Amino acid sequence: MNLAEIDWDLRAAGGWPKSVKFVVISFVVVLVLVGGVYYQIMPKRNQLSELENQLLSLKTVFEIKQKKAANLQDYQEQLVQLELMLSQALKQMPNRAEVASLLADISQVGSENGLVVKLFQPNPEVYKSFYWELPIHIQVLGQYQQLAAFVSHLAEMPRLVTIHEINIAPLGSQNKERVMLMSAVIKTYYEAKP
Repeated sequence: MNLAEIDWDLRAAGGWPKSVKFVVISFVVVLVLVGGVYYQIMPKRNQLSELENQLLSLKTVFEIKQKKAANLQDYQEQLVQLELMLSQALKQMPNRAEVASLLADISQVGSENGLVVKLFQPNPEVYKSFYWELPIHIQVLGQYQQLAAFVSHLAEMPRLVTIHEINIAPLGSQNKERVMLMSAVIKTYYEAKP
């Protein structure tokens, strides 16, 4: 078959050889398919990819919320327990009028345990979210057992008292009685009334 002998006029396409018709029809079909894919399917694929990403994000959010919902009863029970613990802690906090007597009680606990109080310095109060914190720098002298008893008695006080920044060191190298110097910050708390 000689391609120069074929009449390429589209009106005469019916007279083309079968192999030429097949090639032209195949080319047109491929052209239509490529155009359809490019103009119809590709934009949908991008949209599908965005929707799949959105689906994964929504699944993650759903799983987190489902876990929270499944544990809602536990969270509510914990909230009740925390509120109970908070109310007990608030009951242990002295009110502003009781702070002076609490400071005297702390000093007395030191004396009752045979300690020599070298420093008892209340510092300025620090406001926290719903309470005041009163730090007290102390230095006491005594034997290790006396210091331990002092800390133990502070922990047993009916009001909320905590001990921070504890430093215990022997007093001098020739210390035959094993007298120790304890420096610490004792903090007490009281409720900030509106």
